[in-house]
Amino acid sequence: MAPKATRKGQELPMDKKRLDYYKKKLVSRREELMKTIARTEEEGRQADDDQTVDLADKAANSYTKEFLFGMTNTDRTILNMIDAALKRIQANEYGLCANCQEEMQQKRLEAVPWAKHCINCQEKAEQGLL
Repeated sequence: MAPKATRKGQELPMDKKRLDYYKKKLVSRREELMKTIARTEEEGRQADDDQTVDLADKAANSYTKEFLFGMTNTDRTILNMIDAALKRIQANEYGLCANCQEEMQQKRLEAVPWAKHCINCQEKAEQGLL
C-alpha cells in the first residue's frame, strides 16, 4: 500500500484520484440544483401571473407556490452544504469529520458527498449533543 500524501506533517484524508471523483460528483449535483432552483422559481412566478377568478383556483395556486418555494429552500440548504464541501476539498480537509477529525467512511461520502460529520457525530448533532 502506497503511503498517503502529507500536508504539514499530517496525512491527507484521501488520495487525489478519490478527491477528484468526489469533487466532480459535488460539482455535478451543484449544477443540477442550480437548474432546479431556477426552474422552480420560474414556476412560482408563473403561478403569480395566473389571473384566476375562482377562489379555489387562487388557493391551489397559492399552495403550489408555497410548495415550490419550500422545495427551493431545501435545495438552497443542500447547495450551501455542497459549497462548504468544495471549500473543504480546497483546504485538504474533505473526508474528515468536522467534529472528531476521524476519516469518514467511503459509504457515507458516496451517499452524502457533502457530509460534514461521520455517522456517529451526525447522530450526536441530531440529538443536540454537539
